[in-house]
Amino acid sequence: MVIMTSSDTPPVPRRLPSGVHEAVRPGCALLRLETTESRKGVLDGAWWPRSRDIGAELPALLSALVDHLGPVSRVGLDAVAWEGLPTRVVVDDHVVRVDSFPVGDDTVLITRGDRDIFSLLVVPPDAAPDAARAAMAQAVRVDNVSDAEQILLDTGSGRGPVG
Repeated sequence: MVIMTSSDTPPVPRRLPSGVHEAVRPGCALLRLETTESRKGVLDGAWWPRSRDIGAELPALLSALVDHLGPVSRVGLDAVAWEGLPTRVVVDDHVVRVDSFPVGDDTVLITRGDRDIFSLLVVPPDAAPDAARAAMAQAVRVDNVSDAEQILLDTGSGRGPVG
């Protein structure tokens, strides 16, 4: 598992160096989370998957999130953006429901408990490393007022919504 933390916090041992997908072993999630408790920004973090194969990508993301957020009960994804969307995934012997909607909004919604929802920007797998890092950094800024689509357009990380 690889976690990128907000740049305003001291480095942690699991912080991602300036590498790209190839520098991170398979089964790891490229994830950046906002580390403040305020959660005032539009997004709570960003995820840069290696592919659009959700069966290959989602387990690593959920494992990383469970390590930092605690048990996750649901995941909401754009049905159009992913291949092979399951209805549930088992993480650490716990079933996580997967909801899908054709929203095309470049986000994944993570529900912890009954009502605590985290919104993560999804950086397209084929994004250039510098653009992906810029998008992930913008997504976790406390003062960010841009939605996922705008961040991807502003940073050149992708073409905006899929579908």
